[in-house]
Amino acid sequence: MPQRRGTLLTRLWSYVFCVPVVYLYTGVLGTAALLVSLFDGSGRMQHRIAHIWASIILKTVGIRVHVEGLDHLHPAQPAIYAANHLSAIDIPVLYSGLPGQFRIMAKRSLFRYPFLGWYLKRSGQIPIVFGDPHASLRSLNRAGDALRKGMPLVVFPEGGRSQTGELQEFMGGAFYVAIRAQTPVVPIAIVGTYELLPMNSFHMIPGDVHLVVGEPIPTSGLRLRDMEKLAAQVHQVIAELYDSHARCLPQLSGGESAPKPVLKT
Repeated sequence: MPQRRGTLLTRLWSYVFCVPVVYLYTGVLGTAALLVSLFDGSGRMQHRIAHIWASIILKTVGIRVHVEGLDHLHPAQPAIYAANHLSAIDIPVLYSGLPGQFRIMAKRSLFRYPFLGWYLKRSGQIPIVFGDPHASLRSLNRAGDALRKGMPLVVFPEGGRSQTGELQEFMGGAFYVAIRAQTPVVPIAIVGTYELLPMNSFHMIPGDVHLVVGEPIPTSGLRLRDMEKLAAQVHQVIAELYDSHARCLPQLSGGESAPKPVLKT
């Protein structure tokens, strides 16, 4: 029988305090980012506000982020940062843990939300369109333009959050962009967020998260026919990074251990 996540106390603390405060932070800092965008066309100040937003949210919830492998990153150089996606906490974890500016390739539906969507539009994030080949190609071409201008891109190759905690199959869009722009793909494993806030839950639990950056995988000389091979290679590296750190996850607040998700490799 699987163990319960957290306790009644952590559930009440999450619903009564954390969720309203997170929405408050998002509204206030989202408004600040919109105002700043009127004067800063580079997105630098908006990214700084997003970093502050992420750090405050994680501190409020009681989530500690441990970052490894930053020496593999060169923020001034274009690259695709490919990360697994387990939780709504993943984006604050990335904003708080990764150095330098980057842009996120996000589902177009997120751009419709108040404050969050406004921030995404005004800060130059790139919407991903599913089910419409022409719109999808325009998004991918826009992502390629950002890379050619020297801006790293964060991508969730699974296309959305995992409902089970397992690493899902990768979609090809990110690897199409990487090969077309001949930029490296940096595999990133986010470990622990599924246990603290799985999909379709508002029950946030304090705890530790690991952000593990792997060695860049070059795409020089690759062609579009190599997309599947590249996707499989990145998938394997992320799975290995995740597995090596998931075994070390500490117990959750309240003394209960959440089941570790097993990755499909």
